[in-house]
Amino acid sequence: MPKDIIVVGTSAGGIEALRVLVAALPEDLSASVFVVLHTSPESPGMLAGILDRFGNLPAVSAKDGERIRPGTIYVAPPDRHLLVEPGVVRTTRGPKENRFRPAVDPLFRSAAQTYGPRVIGVILTGYLDDGTAGLWMVKQLGGTAVVQDPDDALVPFMPQNALAHVKVDHCLPLEEIAPLLVRLTTEAAEEEGAYQVPKDVEIEVNIAKEQRALDAGVLKLGEPSNYACPECHGVLLQMKDGTLFRFRCHTGHAYSIESLLADITEKMDDALWISIRAFEEGELFMRHMAEHLGEGHNGHSAESLLKRAEEAKRQAHLMRQATMSGDGLNTSDSDAR
Repeated sequence: MPKDIIVVGTSAGGIEALRVLVAALPEDLSASVFVVLHTSPESPGMLAGILDRFGNLPAVSAKDGERIRPGTIYVAPPDRHLLVEPGVVRTTRGPKENRFRPAVDPLFRSAAQTYGPRVIGVILTGYLDDGTAGLWMVKQLGGTAVVQDPDDALVPFMPQNALAHVKVDHCLPLEEIAPLLVRLTTEAAEEEGAYQVPKDVEIEVNIAKEQRALDAGVLKLGEPSNYACPECHGVLLQMKDGTLFRFRCHTGHAYSIESLLADITEKMDDALWISIRAFEEGELFMRHMAEHLGEGHNGHSAESLLKRAEEAKRQAHLMRQATMSGDGLNTSDSDAR
């Protein structure tokens, strides 16, 4: 069988990278292409139209249950994971992975489970490390791993993380990826069934397909950690793929180390701003009351209220300084959402 399933994951900087990639794919490409770009749930879903205009292949927003056609680009719609089954596309509202839906890992994982050595996984520009675990599984099940050269990427972190944890077959500049894909699709893949699909993959794919995580067997994926899921506050199970540590909660949300750190950092930042607001509101209230209360009125004095207002102001200032100095911790790709 040929290598005829191409899965592509990207994030920040991904629209321009995808335009370059699809523009160089020929109209007689024998493979099917599946694309996940991190988007917000409110996205108008224009990516398929953009790729359709700039490329030689028809690009469509994937619809649940439609048949897979060669020479077609399937784009994950907003707020839906894109998955593949034998001959069929699936779009689901399974739990978020690495803070996103659609996420790259579910697509890569489902492709590896279904098509094994026929899969070519491609990681392009983006923040954090979504796609690393999925690309690792593509390799484990006999597929081919392709990564954009980080020095060539607008945002190098997704390619860098993939290179750090996956034995990548090809790392090259964006302009060279399409010609490579064309060549790879002319090569014969190893025989399907030569690789045993781990039970863990089946569990995680079923979770992405909206099966209740507990029914899918999520508790078999790892040991309970000391950390809570930022999304639902359930206990996170700790897993390991090669050198890659990951986490998943009993409701199904999944995190890499980088995405978990980004979510925790974001919530720390939110908590600081909530505290700043509370102290500043307290300061305003106490100053306002000091203007209206005389000495000894209801046991309060204007002087004591003003002292407390000054202390609230001092505390708010310290927290504001901590928040401003914490910018270097923020590694999320919120601009891509």
